[in-house]
Amino acid sequence: MNFKIDNLQYSNWSRKIFEINREAGLDAVHVTIVYHEDFDELQVVINTWNKHFEENHDLIFLGKNFKDIEKAKSENKTAIFYGFQNCSPIEDDIGLIEKVHEQGCRFMQLTYNNQSLLATGCYEKNDSGVTNFGKEAIKEMNRVGIVIDMSHSAEKSTLDAIEISEKPIAITHANPSFWHSAKRNKSNELLKNLSDSGGMLGLSLYAHHLKDGTNCTLESFCEMTAKTAEIMGVKNIGIGSDLCLNQPNKVVEWMRNGTWAKAKNYGEGTKNKPGFPKQPDWFIDARGFKNLENGLKKAGFNQEEVSGILGNNWYNFYKGIN
Repeated sequence: MNFKIDNLQYSNWSRKIFEINREAGLDAVHVTIVYHEDFDELQVVINTWNKHFEENHDLIFLGKNFKDIEKAKSENKTAIFYGFQNCSPIEDDIGLIEKVHEQGCRFMQLTYNNQSLLATGCYEKNDSGVTNFGKEAIKEMNRVGIVIDMSHSAEKSTLDAIEISEKPIAITHANPSFWHSAKRNKSNELLKNLSDSGGMLGLSLYAHHLKDGTNCTLESFCEMTAKTAEIMGVKNIGIGSDLCLNQPNKVVEWMRNGTWAKAKNYGEGTKNKPGFPKQPDWFIDARGFKNLENGLKKAGFNQEEVSGILGNNWYNFYKGIN
C-alpha cells in the first residue's frame, strides 16, 4: 500500500485547504500548531483544532500513530498530526512533555532559530549544543513518543540530539546546504549522521530554502533530491513542504519575533524579505505532489523510490513513534 504524507504544513486552515489536501491524496499531514505559545495558549489552539475536526469530520481527524495513516487511507480522509516548532509549550516543566503528548503532540522542535532552554537555534552566533534540560527532555520525549525535530536548530545542537536520542530524530522541513546555503539548510556531514541513526529529512518547498527561490525549477529540486539520496539513502528522505497557504504576512513577524523582540523581520527573513514568499509554480499547494512524482521519475528514481519519498518513508518512520 502506498501512502502520501506531507510532514510539515503551517497553513491558515480552512475547509478549502483540507479539500486541497484530499484532492492531492494526502493520507497524513504533520501540522504546526504552535511557535511561541506557552502551555495555556496551546489549549486555545487545541480548542480551535477541535472545531476544525468537528466541522470537517468528513475530511480530517486527529492522528496519533501509524495506524491512523492506514485508517485515513481506507476512509479517504487526512490524518492530522500535531507538531510544535518550538519547545515553548513545555515552559520549564519536564512534566508537561507527557501532557502535550496526551493532547496529541507527536513532533517538537527543540528550538526555533534562537537559543531555547533545550538547545541552540540556527541564528545564534554561538552553538553551545543541547543543554542539561535538553538532555532530560530528549529522554522524556523518547519515553512518551514525541519525535525530536531539529529543523530550525544549529549544527552542533542537532548532532548532539542525534547522539543523545535513543530513537531516530527528524528534520521535518529543510534542504541540504550544498544546494542552497540558507542558514537553516543542513550540511552533508549532518545529513549523513542523521541517516546513519535512522532519522528522516523532509525536503522543504518553502521558497527561501530553495535554490533560486520562487524561480526554482522542478528539475533542480529533483536533481537535488537525487544527490541527497546519494548522501543519506533514499529511504531516509520524504517531503515536509512547509506550505503556509493563505497566511497573512503579519504572521511572519510573529514567527520570527515571538514575544521576545520588538524589531521586525529578524532572523530567517530579513528586511528585504518582509512576507511569505511566493511558491514555485509547480508546487502552489499540495496538488504539486503530482509534479514531484513526475519530476522524480525523470530524475532517475524508480516507482518504489518515488513512492517512498512521497510518503512511504514517513509512514515507516511513524511506525517507530509510540
